[in-house]
Amino acid sequence: MSQDSSAPAYDIQRILKALPHRYPLLLVDRVKSLELGDRIHAVKAVTMNEQFFQGHFPGTPIMPGVLQIEAMAQAAAILGIETLELAGTGKLVFFMGIENAKFRAPVTPGCLLDLEVEFLQKRSRVYKFKGRASVEGKTTSEAEFTAMIADPAA
Repeated sequence: MSQDSSAPAYDIQRILKALPHRYPLLLVDRVKSLELGDRIHAVKAVTMNEQFFQGHFPGTPIMPGVLQIEAMAQAAAILGIETLELAGTGKLVFFMGIENAKFRAPVTPGCLLDLEVEFLQKRSRVYKFKGRASVEGKTTSEAEFTAMIADPAA
């Protein structure tokens, strides 16, 4: 079920079926394109209503860089879950490592944060990804990260 830019986007209902995350930690609002086994382009609409803006920073709201990486990881989880046809199975995707993280520009309320993630390496249950977050084409953060697909705790 590969998608390209001409296919309908994943709306929030389909995202909720693929991810276990919920408010306030759900950081993917739409999937614009998905190429199974290869890459995903998702979007986070950043609004002033985000809980983290209350403390980061009052008077100068900036989305924390670690949450940008979390948003990329959630997009990667959708890519992995959809590629492996695991939506609805309860499987979880856990971070194992983050490498080469770089923060390039601030993300502020009102931005549409583009999340582009691609597979770098695939091994049975462990996957490596490369992600880039951007606003209007300008990179805000990037990282490589490793994740594992696992069963939820009993």
